[in-house]
Amino acid sequence: MQLFRPPFEVLVSLVSSRVEYPEDFHTFSEEDRRDFRYARYAVSDVLLDATDVLGGDSTLKILFMKLIQACGSGAEQNQNWQPLEAALFCIQAIAKSVSIEEKEILPQVMPLLPRFPHQEQLLQTVCSTIGAFSKWIDAAPAELPILPPLVDILNKGMSTSEDTAAAASVAFKYICEDCRGKFSGSLDGLFQIYHVAISGVGGYKVSSEDSLHLVEALSVVITTLPQDHARRALELICMPIINSLQEIIQQGESALQQVPARHLTVHIDRLSTIFSNVKLPEVVAEAVNRYWPTLKIIFDHRAWDTRTMESLCRSCKFAVRTCGRSMGITIGAMLLEIQTLYQQHNQSCFLYLSSEVIKIFGSDPSCASYLTCLIQTLFNHTIQLLRTIQDFTARPDIADDCFLLASRCIRYCPDLFVPTEIFPRLVDCAMAGVTIQHREACKSILCFLSDTFDLAKSPEGEKYRDLINTIVLQRGATLARIMIASLTGALPSGRLEEVSYVLLSLSRA
Repeated sequence: MQLFRPPFEVLVSLVSSRVEYPEDFHTFSEEDRRDFRYARYAVSDVLLDATDVLGGDSTLKILFMKLIQACGSGAEQNQNWQPLEAALFCIQAIAKSVSIEEKEILPQVMPLLPRFPHQEQLLQTVCSTIGAFSKWIDAAPAELPILPPLVDILNKGMSTSEDTAAAASVAFKYICEDCRGKFSGSLDGLFQIYHVAISGVGGYKVSSEDSLHLVEALSVVITTLPQDHARRALELICMPIINSLQEIIQQGESALQQVPARHLTVHIDRLSTIFSNVKLPEVVAEAVNRYWPTLKIIFDHRAWDTRTMESLCRSCKFAVRTCGRSMGITIGAMLLEIQTLYQQHNQSCFLYLSSEVIKIFGSDPSCASYLTCLIQTLFNHTIQLLRTIQDFTARPDIADDCFLLASRCIRYCPDLFVPTEIFPRLVDCAMAGVTIQHREACKSILCFLSDTFDLAKSPEGEKYRDLINTIVLQRGATLARIMIASLTGALPSGRLEEVSYVLLSLSRA
């Protein structure tokens, strides 16, 4: 390996010139800009390969010399920012290969960043560099007070342009994830950044999508707080979101029906991010219970709107995952809502949310009553929707999520599902639609069938063996013919493994 070090050192010292922004970059067509971006990505890959030979810290030393040269060429006065940006781009490209114990170069690089001009492309790369080295920043010695000025840079990035705001938002997320312990005493400043970003006032140019990075950043910091403080902090980040939803609701039923879906989902998606990243079950459960009346109104008046329902069910899914059995009475109200609305509006996301509930609560005896009702209601209605292969083809999402739910029921609450009259009817339904060409729906159906036959041979499923054997005896010949047809062309070759396993499971049943 030593033999290759000299040429790789030369390569690293030369390659930064390949990523410099041309003077006439502002005149580039969109296609030329895309080609330039791809060229920079390729250089990043070359540099990472070089670290395999030279080591990350040694590669950093070479690139640092290019940065020092750029600093001495008038870049800090914004006279020639391109070499500075190029050197910094190369440094952030190898961040994952640099040791977090590195003590020679990075303590010199980080204090330079606040001194650089706020030229747009350079500022974007500065923000990306801060995010790339977030783990090193967390491990940096306490006598290096580098975090506050770096947060100031990210603040500037959020107010400069959409591109710099995007880079700053991602960097802010990484900084909060990796340095969360250092922010516990700076919550007021974090909340100020958060409120300015999501309110759309104050000069920030953070898009709705990028604002989710800030929501996630604050959420992971809240997780580190004592429970009482976390409860208050969670309320502070949720209230602007809930208030925005309530403002729409208060305009009346007609306004709520007519408002574009994105005006609702932008806020609901932020709730999803909070519920999935604040890892405090009891605290999040209290918040879900507190805000459930607002969410229920949206369920009731927008159940016809697939986009809004998918966003809302995703939010509820993350709440269920985080809170688990801490959700208490809210889970019962939520399930009653979705089983009622599913029969009216046929939204497949209700089935998916139910699958998540079964996974968490299926083995809880105290939930057996309302889970049984949920299962019966959802499957009864779905069987009415999926009678022929044409029905499956027209509703692949419902087919996919229905049989995903059925498999979850077999695994987590077979006592509530297998002995019921709905179970053999669902097997018949699966046989009617198993040749659907939609990949995910087909896989879900095949998985349900194999799970059914495997259950009969498992120790846990011994008590269902006679019941499943009866189902197999009545339908086995027909199902075998369908599976053989699937192997010989009725289904694409990509389904071969799943179909073969169903046949194997059937032969063992």
